[in-house]
Amino acid sequence: MYASQGNRATAYAKVGMETGVMAADAHKLTLMLYEGALLAIARARLHLQQKQIAEKGRAVSHAINIIGNGLKASLDVKAGGDLAEKLAALYDYMCQQLFIANVNNDDAALAEVARLLADIKSAWEEIAGNPAVHSANRAAA
Repeated sequence: MYASQGNRATAYAKVGMETGVMAADAHKLTLMLYEGALLAIARARLHLQQKQIAEKGRAVSHAINIIGNGLKASLDVKAGGDLAEKLAALYDYMCQQLFIANVNNDDAALAEVARLLADIKSAWEEIAGNPAVHSANRAAA
């Protein structure tokens, strides 16, 4: 469903995150992207509460970048089929909601995207112990 580890590493580096990228497997890189997006949204919400609009905008832009140029860009629709297509559409929706949240200073929209990302991240964490997933990741690397 996701592209090779090399593509993930490139996508991850592209969005400005550095720690542990080259040593991480494909599954870990995806989790790192989710964590980065969630952290950016948390910062955006904090800046919004503190009326720091410019900082909020930068944090929202960072989250959009992680989702669009990290998570979505690393999808392999050929291998992932329908699930990958649905994830791509969900990532598009998240980016749209983040844009709307940024323009309208809408904390509810930020919270919605954070919930969606947390749900998907939770699913990735649950499969972390599945040996079949790790074997497939090593084979794709």
